[in-house]
Amino acid sequence: MMDAIEKRLADLRAEHEAGQKMMAELEAKRSHLVQTMLRIEGAMQVLQELLPAKNEGAAATVTDIKEAAR
Repeated sequence: MMDAIEKRLADLRAEHEAGQKMMAELEAKRSHLVQTMLRIEGAMQVLQELLPAKNEGAAATVTDIKEAAR
């Protein structure tokens, strides 16, 4: 009986460690994605400001940005 308990405990510890590693990897990916999205938003902001105002102060649409990039 004690052997079964010790084995189960070892299995759970291994699962827990694997879960912690996976959580750290996911957090790193999340952080990288957040940074990427911030850079994209910054680039969009710059492009919007470079476009001439078509409707007096109206923000450029995604279509406008795509056309400007061509």
